[in-house]
Amino acid sequence: METVIAFIIIFGSLVTFHELGHFLFAKRAGIMVREFAVGFGPKILGIRKNETLYTIRLLPLGGYVRMAGEDFDTVQLQPGYRVGLIIGETGEVEKIYLNRNVANPDVLFLETEASDLEKDMFIKGYDDEGQLVRFNVSRKAVIYEKGQETLIAPYDRQFESKSVGQRAMAIFAGPLFNFILAFFIFLAIGLLQGVPTYEPIISEVSSNGPAQEAGMEKGDLVTGVNGTPIETWQEFALVIQENPGMPLQFEVERSGTRQILEVTPKSVTEKGETFGQIGVTYTSPVEKNPLKAVAFGAEQTVTWIKRIFELLGMLVTGQFTIDALSGPVGIYKATEDVAKFGIYSLMNWAAILSINLGIMNLLPLPALDGGRLLFFLFEAIRGKPIDKQKEGMVHFVGIVLLMVLMLVVTWNDIQRFFFSS
Repeated sequence: METVIAFIIIFGSLVTFHELGHFLFAKRAGIMVREFAVGFGPKILGIRKNETLYTIRLLPLGGYVRMAGEDFDTVQLQPGYRVGLIIGETGEVEKIYLNRNVANPDVLFLETEASDLEKDMFIKGYDDEGQLVRFNVSRKAVIYEKGQETLIAPYDRQFESKSVGQRAMAIFAGPLFNFILAFFIFLAIGLLQGVPTYEPIISEVSSNGPAQEAGMEKGDLVTGVNGTPIETWQEFALVIQENPGMPLQFEVERSGTRQILEVTPKSVTEKGETFGQIGVTYTSPVEKNPLKAVAFGAEQTVTWIKRIFELLGMLVTGQFTIDALSGPVGIYKATEDVAKFGIYSLMNWAAILSINLGIMNLLPLPALDGGRLLFFLFEAIRGKPIDKQKEGMVHFVGIVLLMVLMLVVTWNDIQRFFFSS
């Protein structure tokens, strides 16, 4: 149950922050956001505030921001269609009923002759007395149909009315916010747990190892080797690994005094590779410094962005196969394993997942944010948008292929974690 809760909180947070990026930049561009949803499937909870419906849905494996003008959500009134209108005090239409049976004495019924609910904002038709009348439609008018109400979206509030740059930024903001979230998680780790200093301080010395035989002790600070300064544990470990069987002169500080110790790393062979060991262990000291925590957050974010791109490059070049990929089941299992090491490990894992989500969404594949950005690039180059039906077909095919990939990856995860011997 703890793993389930941790998985839902982590994945829900990543998705919420991703969609928050889309939402904020869409609103900044003046786009009407009809729904901000966390999850997919049936609605569990919905709260409407102003023009946006905020929902939590059953499956916590995604989310979406539904913007006006997307997915053909605008209403077209065909000539001859009978509608009911509520006229406000300003003389503008404030409510439009598409149901034929409306129990409201204030409703004016009209047989539509012409209308424009996007640009000119009017509706014209014949009333019950056969008179041709015309009304302006309020920019905040509401359409009622089968118990559902939909705000009218004037064209200047729709996604497609905005410039290529505004639309691209509204889409790019989702992955961008995943990177920002990762930075703040790493920052929180640095502030709460401390920033690793990576000082080459010996934590433990193994019995009967080369280090103990040379007189190395717990707490020794290694400052140099063979006359070359050593500043980090990584440098210290690398020198040892690269010199199996070779005598090394280590400079160490112990209780404020400088000492020279000669250590010969033991030669160890594993999986066909030979390296040196001296029998010491290391626990990185930490320092609680707000400025260093900021630098740590930025450094970790950049490091993991580079690392995930390297792994993608290995996948493209065939250095590992699709079997190495993980879907929701694999992520759940990894979350279970990471949670055993405590809250900071779980936070680190969440930051890595956030970066991964951001990068995956930026891939130039149909149905992903990167695929949409690619179409915006084509539009900017051509000077006109790609035909919407063709673009929609490409994204539809992309969604189908992504679903097939998800099924394959999930099946591999199930076999790996539940049926492997």
